[in-house]
Amino acid sequence: MDTKLREERAWLVIGSLMVLAAVALAVAVVYTKPVMVPFVLAVFLVTIVSPGVDFLVVRWRFPRSLAITAALLLVLAVMTIFGVLIYTGFLEIGAKATQYTDYFVTLADDSLGRVQDSADISPAVKEAVANIRTKLIDELQAKLPALLSGTVGTALNLVSTGFLAIIFVVFLLAGRQSPPTTAGIYAEIETAIRRYVTTKFLISAATGILVGLILWAFGLPMASLFGLLAFLLNFIPSIGSIIATLLPIPVAVAEFDNPWTILAVVILPGSIHMFIGNVLEPKLMGEGLELHPVTVLLSLAAWGLLWGPIGMLLAVPITAMIRIVLMRFGTTRPMGELLAGKLPGQNQPNAAGRT
Repeated sequence: MDTKLREERAWLVIGSLMVLAAVALAVAVVYTKPVMVPFVLAVFLVTIVSPGVDFLVVRWRFPRSLAITAALLLVLAVMTIFGVLIYTGFLEIGAKATQYTDYFVTLADDSLGRVQDSADISPAVKEAVANIRTKLIDELQAKLPALLSGTVGTALNLVSTGFLAIIFVVFLLAGRQSPPTTAGIYAEIETAIRRYVTTKFLISAATGILVGLILWAFGLPMASLFGLLAFLLNFIPSIGSIIATLLPIPVAVAEFDNPWTILAVVILPGSIHMFIGNVLEPKLMGEGLELHPVTVLLSLAAWGLLWGPIGMLLAVPITAMIRIVLMRFGTTRPMGELLAGKLPGQNQPNAAGRT
C-alpha cells in the first residue's frame, strides 16, 4: 500500500511539474513568436529539401555550395509562385470588394424590408425588424470589405514569414552534413517529420491544383487564390478542408444566379477534399505520426491560440515531435502514449484512427 501511495504521489509531482513546464513553455513560445515561427518553418523546409541536397552531393558529386544554392532556388521558386497567386488574388479582392459589399447589403435590405412590410406581423415586431435592418446594414458596410481582405492579409503574412524562414534555411543547410550521420532521437524525429511533411505537401498541392482548376472552369473569380487556400488549409486536419470548401460560397452567391452552379462550386471541391482526405491520404500516410484524433484537435486549438493560423498549420508535426521526445524517457513515456490514445495501463494498441 505504501509503495502504491508513493507511486501516486510521484506521478502527482511529475504531472504538476509538467503542467508548470508547459505553461512556461507556452509563455516563451508566444513571446518569441516573431523568431520561432520562421525558424520552425525553416526546419520543416529543410526536412523536405535536404534529401535533394544529399543526392546532389553524394550521387552527382556537386559542391555543397552549389547543391544548397539549387535547393534555395527551388524554395524561392515555390515562394514566388505563392506570392504571385496571393498578389493576383489581392488585386481581385480589391476590385470586387465594393461590388460584393453592395450586393450583400442590398440582399439583406430587401429581405428584411419584405419582412417589415408584411401585414401579418405586429407593429412591435416591425419596429424590431427595422432596428435590426439598420444595424445589420451598417455592420455589413463597415466590416465586409475588411473581412474580404482579411484572408489575403493572413496569407500575405504567411509569405513574408516564409521569406524570413529562407534565411534560416540557408544556415541550417550550410551546417548540415551530407550524408547526415545523425542517429537516435534526432534521426527518428527527422525521418517521421520528413515523411509526414513531404507526403502532406504533395497531397495538399494536388488538392489545391484540382480545386483551383474546378473553380476556374466555373468562371469563379479568385479561383487561383481559393486553390492556394485549399493547399494551405489542407495542412490543418479535419477542419481545414471544411473551411476551404465553404470559403468560395459568398463569392459564388454574388457571382452566379443559378443555384445549381453555386451548389456545384461547393460539392465538387468538397468531394475532392473527402476523397483525398478519407481515401488517398490514409493509404499514403500509413500509420502516420501515431496521434489520436482528439490529440490532433487539441493541438490545433492550442497552437492556433499561441501562433494563430501558422500555428495550426504546424500543430500536427510539432505535436508529433513532442510525442517522440516523451516516448524516449521512461518517466514521460505514459504521456507520450496518452497522445497516441493509449490510456495508462492499456497494453493493446488503440483501434481509433491515426493522423
